[in-house]
Amino acid sequence: MTQQPRSTTSSSAAAEDTAAAHPPLAAPRPPAERRVWPRTFHDRLTAPLPGLKAFARFAREGAVRPGPAGLVDIPRLPCAPGPLPRVDARTVAVTWAGHASWVVRIGGLTVLTDPVWSRRILGTPPRVTPVGVAWSALPRVDAVVISHNHYDHLDAPTLRRLPRDTPVLVPAGLGRWFHRRRFTRVTELDWWEATELGGVRFDFVPAHHWSKRTLTDTCRTLWGGWVLTDPDGRRVYFAGDTGYGHWFTRIGRRYPGIDLALLPIGAYDPRWWLSDVHCDPEEAVRAAQDVGARHMAPMHWGTFVLSAEPVLEPLTRVRAAWQRAGLPRERLWDLPVGGSRVLE
Repeated sequence: MTQQPRSTTSSSAAAEDTAAAHPPLAAPRPPAERRVWPRTFHDRLTAPLPGLKAFARFAREGAVRPGPAGLVDIPRLPCAPGPLPRVDARTVAVTWAGHASWVVRIGGLTVLTDPVWSRRILGTPPRVTPVGVAWSALPRVDAVVISHNHYDHLDAPTLRRLPRDTPVLVPAGLGRWFHRRRFTRVTELDWWEATELGGVRFDFVPAHHWSKRTLTDTCRTLWGGWVLTDPDGRRVYFAGDTGYGHWFTRIGRRYPGIDLALLPIGAYDPRWWLSDVHCDPEEAVRAAQDVGARHMAPMHWGTFVLSAEPVLEPLTRVRAAWQRAGLPRERLWDLPVGGSRVLE
């Protein structure tokens, strides 16, 4: 079938193209709004969850952790805890505490992403690098954002350290978990919804992942990432935990001008098991390009040993992929655990 040429004189077609490229943002929802959600979010999966054959292969191959050669570089993992940068209300700065935990300073707020300050989490060995920011060194936490409910992203012992009136922004369906722990300012959002706090806009965006915390709650709560926008229009995208796929392009269209993308690069091997839910380093670089980010900061590596790749491999591969893509070296913020950068 031959495609018909589009008329160059149609202003309505041009308007439709513009709307498709930059869809209007949703009006912010009220904070701490009580809502009713569906019983399951299975329909949001972008790939089927592993079946019995996949579990049988996984058990047969046993590729869960790297061998001795893959662990030998643990002492060389970059870790340089330092003081948090000084900021004001117009400064955007990030500090990597390890794994998916960041201290984001934006619009005068201090925001924690997926805070895990515990030495170990359920089902994994202890962390191989210390937490990059001492809990006692944190300023008052103005908000916490959670990407999903897996134990390496939702850590109950860490969250117990917070005052119960700390604003917490979570995926749809996860509010009940926080209400049971007596948090009083919990905002649940669906994909593409937003709320505002202290002049900063928080948009919840899709991810290629899933959720599960117990034997009976698979996909009962949503998963995703967050786009934080300050009053001056600067944007930080925290991707949470995600595989590579079409959502990145859509996020870039809806939120043009992302200044910094915090993207996962680890826990990817074996690919046949993890490719649908975890980016590898090359895919993370493609994702940064898809969302149109000016800078990328890798995360989700060098903290917990969750899969079979050598512990330093994510860093060497993301640097090589960035160079092959012809991107400016200074825009890859490959921070050590505890490292900070300030957006100029």
